[in-house]
Amino acid sequence: MSTDYARSGENHIPVQSDDAPVEDPIDEGTADSDQQLVKDDNEAIDKSNIVEGRTRGAGPKGGYSEPDEDDLPVEVKEGKEV
Repeated sequence: MSTDYARSGENHIPVQSDDAPVEDPIDEGTADSDQQLVKDDNEAIDKSNIVEGRTRGAGPKGGYSEPDEDDLPVEVKEGKEV
């Protein structure tokens, strides 16, 4: 079986056999444990980004309003690229 994959006009790309052993960094003994799941949850949740208190139904402070052209940056008003 060939260990290269070739496209016309291009260099050969090495291909690994389906039967070749692959390094697996996961420890089967602890991968599906409750301890590992808790560790994964703790690593995934950024506690510094959690909002304290309720925010449901909160509206903008000062109400909704359309911006005036005076509120736009000078580059936008004058049509310059940023």
